[in-house]
Amino acid sequence: MFLPPGKLPIPLLERLIRSYTILDERVVVGPSIGEDATAIETDEGYLLLKTDPITFVAEDIGFYAVNINANDIATMGGRPRWFLATLLLPERGTTEGLAEGIFSQISRACRALGISFCGGHTEITIGIDRPIVAGTMIGEAEKGGLVRTGGARQGDRILLTKGVAIEGTSIIAREKEEELKGCFSEGFLERCKRFIEEPGISVIRDAELALKAGRVHSMHDPTEGGLSSGLLEVASAAGVGMVIEEERIPVLPECKALCERFGIDPLGVIASGALLITVDPEDAGRVVRTLEEEGIPCSDIGVVVEREKGLKIRGKGGRLRDLPLFERDELTKIL
Repeated sequence: MFLPPGKLPIPLLERLIRSYTILDERVVVGPSIGEDATAIETDEGYLLLKTDPITFVAEDIGFYAVNINANDIATMGGRPRWFLATLLLPERGTTEGLAEGIFSQISRACRALGISFCGGHTEITIGIDRPIVAGTMIGEAEKGGLVRTGGARQGDRILLTKGVAIEGTSIIAREKEEELKGCFSEGFLERCKRFIEEPGISVIRDAELALKAGRVHSMHDPTEGGLSSGLLEVASAAGVGMVIEEERIPVLPECKALCERFGIDPLGVIASGALLITVDPEDAGRVVRTLEEEGIPCSDIGVVVEREKGLKIRGKGGRLRDLPLFERDELTKIL
């Protein structure tokens, strides 16, 4: 039986990680569910390494590749420094202009974040019909400054910056623009397409401010599979449960409208641009205020509980139910 598009099933991925990864004593954070980057101890601190491909979009693919990889360095408490990219270009339709455009996007995104674009590989590849960029980001973290997805503690408040689903909203508007023109105004669609810039898919500033404002125990960038998958990954990595307040989840109006049009759930749509933070309950209010004073909306959406309580969401009327989980990103239903 063939597996569906999207991430590998968690049980399979866990088995593969256990069976085939090779670590030495300097790897302090290795591969596991929820931990999106590797940390290697050095004399000065930690070297952080991250790799991720961009496969959902072709437009602005270089911009996505840099920012998505940089986010996972930032969520570990580090600063992204060096970027390498593997560009796979389709056998039909590749031009000099296409190649140069992607190089230019990567360069501009790296310059904006103070990152060196320092290597990679480029080829025209048989069997693909759109460009794919697989990025590798390398960063640094100071001694004592490493943050793990698995650091969430019972009693922590769960915060979410900006809203959902920033990346998914932009992708839908870009990839389904012609189909949506009869349903939404040109201004609405242009605003959705620009979501990668405003409110933006980078969470580097969000992470920096949160770390300065309070005792942050974990951070996570909810990407493929959306907010629900992001929460599951944090809970799995930390061995905890969660209770989420549905009415506190900031679903952006544009996201809600597009998801309703296609009959998909915003909680399962790729959500880069939002940052999940678990923080000591005494510091939660200060973290929220600090972010909002800097123009970054932040919502307290729930609490970390003991593992036995599982992942729950409280809806209207106070009724608890299981948090909806998605075997694959909701976007795969429409793209």
